[in-house]
Amino acid sequence: MARYRGPVEKIERRLDADLGLKGERRLSGKSALEKRPFAPGQHGQRRAKISEYGLQLREKQKAKFMYGVSEKQFRKYFKEAARREGNTGANLITLIEQRLDNVVFRMGFATTRANARQFTTHGHILVDGKKVDIPSYIVRPGQKIEIKEKSKSNPQVVRALELTNQTGMVDWVNVDKDKVFGIFTRIPAREEVVIPVEERLIVELYSK
Repeated sequence: MARYRGPVEKIERRLDADLGLKGERRLSGKSALEKRPFAPGQHGQRRAKISEYGLQLREKQKAKFMYGVSEKQFRKYFKEAARREGNTGANLITLIEQRLDNVVFRMGFATTRANARQFTTHGHILVDGKKVDIPSYIVRPGQKIEIKEKSKSNPQVVRALELTNQTGMVDWVNVDKDKVFGIFTRIPAREEVVIPVEERLIVELYSK
């Protein structure tokens, strides 16, 4: 499946969820979801009853669009989550949280996961001192994530770090804003990952 490159705010309105796709625009209260909290299109304001399958599919779409992963990648993560011990849904979310592009976003080096993915693919990210340009790279606890020296003064990176004063930082990363690097200290517990997704419905969808 090709990556979606259309208007992302339409996706948030259709799924009725803040997926963090617009970064600073969302923080300033100017997002389309806040201005028009209904689905796009001529009949967007009509309330349609959603089937059980529709609810399950919507939760999967939320997770896919929020983290920016394809259907093929998502199925791969689900199979790995199901293979591991513990709750499959929780395993799924915490596994995707370990993606390099997501960790870069969580450390405040980018305003959105899409920006973090772009920084990664363009070679601006170092992992333990070595360039890694694969957004899906799984970060392990203890690894150091750093913006390349020449890119530390990038206006987008500087602005993203400024915004963390407003958004805060998650507890499973330790970031030095002055030196623009961070340590992924541990894998978060599911209850620490605050996202508008009910992974239980995703598990039910894939278990059919």
